[in-house]
Amino acid sequence: MKLYADGPVRRTRQVMGDLLLVLWAALWVRLAMVVHDATLALAAPGRKIADAGGGLAGRLRDAGSAVGDLPVVGDQARSPFEGAGRAADKIADAGTAQVEAVQHLAFWLGLCVGAIPILVLVLVYVPFRVRFVREASAGQRFIDESADLDLFALRAMANQPMHRLARVSPDPVRDWRAGDPDVVRALALLELRDSGLAPPG
Repeated sequence: MKLYADGPVRRTRQVMGDLLLVLWAALWVRLAMVVHDATLALAAPGRKIADAGGGLAGRLRDAGSAVGDLPVVGDQARSPFEGAGRAADKIADAGTAQVEAVQHLAFWLGLCVGAIPILVLVLVYVPFRVRFVREASAGQRFIDESADLDLFALRAMANQPMHRLARVSPDPVRDWRAGDPDVVRALALLELRDSGLAPPG
C-alpha cells in the first residue's frame, strides 16, 4: 500500500494534510470536552435542590415520628409532617430530574460540537486520500522497469489536458505509436506525476 507520493512537494503536502486532520480532530475533541464540562456545571443547582429536598423530607419524617408518640393527638400531629415530607420528596425528585436533563444535554451538546466539524473535514479530505492511495498502490505494481512507461504514456494521452500533451510533442499519438522513447517517457512522466509515482531508474 502506497500512502504518500514519491515527489517531495506532494508528499509533504499529504503528510501535512494528515497531521492537520489529526490536530483538527484533537482540537474539536478538546472543545467538545470543555463544552460538556461547562454544560454539566449547570446541574449543580439541581443537585443542591435534590440534596436539600431529600434532607428536608428526612427531617420532616423524623419530626412526624417524634410527635406521633404524643398521647391522644399523636396521629393527628404526625399527618402534616408526613404530607410535608412527601412534598419535599417531590422537590428532591424535581432536582434529580433537572440533573438528568442537564447530563443528557451535556452529552449531546458535546457530541455535536466535537463530531460535526470532524465529520465534515473527514468527508471532504479522506475520499481524496483514499483515492490517491488506491491509484498510487495500483500504479506502483506496474512500475518495475522502463518498458512499463508505455502504459502510463497511453493513460496520459487519455487523461491529460491537450495543452500539456502539446508541450510534449506536436503529434504525441504518432510519436507514441512510433515508439519514440523521449515522447513516451515525457508522456508517462505527466501521468506518473499526477499519480504521485516516480519513474523507474
